[in-house]
Amino acid sequence: MNKPFSDIISSEQELRDLLGYPSEVVNMKVITHLDSHCKRFISLSPLVFLSTANNTGQCDVSPRGDEAGSVKVLDHQHLVIAERPGNRRMDTLINILSNPSIGLIFIIPTLEETCRINGQAYIIKDQSILEQMSVEGKIPKLAIGVKVEECYIHCAKAFKRSKLWEPTSWSVRDNLPHIPTVISAHINSPNYTADVIEKGLQESYEKRLY
Repeated sequence: MNKPFSDIISSEQELRDLLGYPSEVVNMKVITHLDSHCKRFISLSPLVFLSTANNTGQCDVSPRGDEAGSVKVLDHQHLVIAERPGNRRMDTLINILSNPSIGLIFIIPTLEETCRINGQAYIIKDQSILEQMSVEGKIPKLAIGVKVEECYIHCAKAFKRSKLWEPTSWSVRDNLPHIPTVISAHINSPNYTADVIEKGLQESYEKRLY
């Protein structure tokens, strides 16, 4: 097997010698609960990324998007994310069954700082909670409950470097990947041309968001 990497860091001390240690502010800004500031941040966020891993360490990151305020904060220690219809791979849910540790990154459009939360996840079907997360009369079948263990605001450097919220940095639409073509190439079957994939995606986006 080709091995392109020949100089690999193998210990934390090597990392520390090269990159140093966090400042006092970085260490002290971590809290173990959802205070009023974190609750407000979550209420304004329409998009959260969920990071999970199974019991062998295989990782997955999955986005969850909804109207801002759709993530329900129950109290200073617990929040709930509705499980909307998806592709049924259920990578996040299956990982949680074997390893409940979870990491979340909440994003607010145009704001370059993010809110990071680490904790323990549960797959819940409490009807009283699910009913509160109904959209267009459709109640989610499941939700992901999270017990917060660590919470902090992440600095804006990644967003500043990427210029994510600066429209002048965005690619021209015609230069973007044509996703049905990409998916068709990955499937590599005459039964699933780009046109077939595009129609299927459009139907899914129009009829099965909730």
